[in-house]
Parts: sequence; C-alpha cells; structure tokens
Amino acid sequence: MADVTPRLLILETSGRPGRVAVAEGEHLLAEHQLDDTRRHARDLAPTVAALLEAAGWRPRQVEAVIVSRGPGSYTGLRVGIMSVKTFAYATGCALLAIDTFAAIALQAPAETQRLEVIADAQQQKVYVQSFGRSEAGELLAVTPLTILPLAEWQAGLATDVWVSGPGVDVYDQILPTAIQRVTPELRQPGADSLLRLGLRRWRAGERDDLWMLEPLYLRPSSAEEKWAQRS
Repeated sequence: MADVTPRLLILETSGRPGRVAVAEGEHLLAEHQLDDTRRHARDLAPTVAALLEAAGWRPRQVEAVIVSRGPGSYTGLRVGIMSVKTFAYATGCALLAIDTFAAIALQAPAETQRLEVIADAQQQKVYVQSFGRSEAGELLAVTPLTILPLAEWQAGLATDVWVSGPGVDVYDQILPTAIQRVTPELRQPGADSLLRLGLRRWRAGERDDLWMLEPLYLRPSSAEEKWAQRS
C-alpha cells in the first residue's frame, strides 16, 4: 500500500509565474514563486535545493514529484518536464504529471456549473477545454483539450458559462461582458491544486513513465512551424 503521507515535490512552469513547492501528504509545507521573467532554467534547481534543505529532506527522501504538463509556455514546459524527469531518474522517485487545465478548473468557485478554461495559442487561436460539475460536486472535463480560432470559440460561448485560465488575461477586453470570469489570482494553476490531483494519482497507484512523458502542446512551437515552412 502506498504511503498515505508521502514527501512530494511540486513543479509548475506552464506560465509566467512558475512555482516550486514541497508537501507532506495533503499538507503544503512551503512554496516559492520563480522569477516571472521566465528564467526558469536558471532559478529552478537552486529553488528546489533550498526548499528541500528547509524541509530537512535529502533528494532521495522525496517519494514523488508532481509536474504541470501543459498546455502553456513551450520553454517553461520543456524546462519543467526535463527537470522532473532528471530528478526522478536520479532519485528513483515516482513521476506524476497533471493536466494544467484540470488544476485550473479545480480552483473555480463552488457556484460554477460550467467552465471553459483557455490559454493563448497565438495567431488568434486559443487552447480550450470545457468542464462540467459532476454529481459529486467536482468540475470534470467534458471535452478534450483542443485549439480553436478565437472568433469560433467566442461565437459558441453560452451565457451561463464561466471562463478561466491565462487566456482570459490576454483576451479579457474582447470577451462578452456578460460572461462570468474566475478571479485573476485563480486563473493560473496553484501548487495546492496540483497537490490535490497529484496525491489522488499517487494513492491510486498511478505513475508516469519518465522516458515517455512529454509536455502537452497539441501543436508545434512558432519556431518549429517556421522551420517546417523553410524545409
């Protein structure tokens, strides 16, 4: 049986305000926000080392590392995913990847029955996924993650749907005023939400293969698209 109070390391690098945290079971012990200029590669390893030292843990005492897998910043996700894969390989701990939009949906107000989570996919397109409130009271995905033209997504919005995610900050000025928005501080995935979803997977005995895990992109980066056009 899995330890009910595992030592956990949490990494979130899908957006500008990257985060690193440590938790023991359900208890979030400490959290640090990374430099918001996206220099995650520079700050990540020292921040992890400092948090582990403050908790009194050696790296090999961490039983699982939880990581947000996207969608989000291409550079941030690559740094986060590669970092946790390296950590898991070096220490032998479990690896647990969490869909970024699922963590964001978990933070919506209790009165939210239908939710659209969006992020900017560039070129006037958005990542979008729909969530609905289950009988058990949890917002669960009811559509797969997809990319839509912004105008098409807006045209299909119902008036009783809430919206959340980092894309709201980007497109807030052109969204219909009648659409209810989740407050700004809850539009990015928090360490506590990643902890809840990661701990659920840990207790269910789920693990990710460190050799197979990849960021959730859905499409090539702009640089990759330009390279393909030139090739």
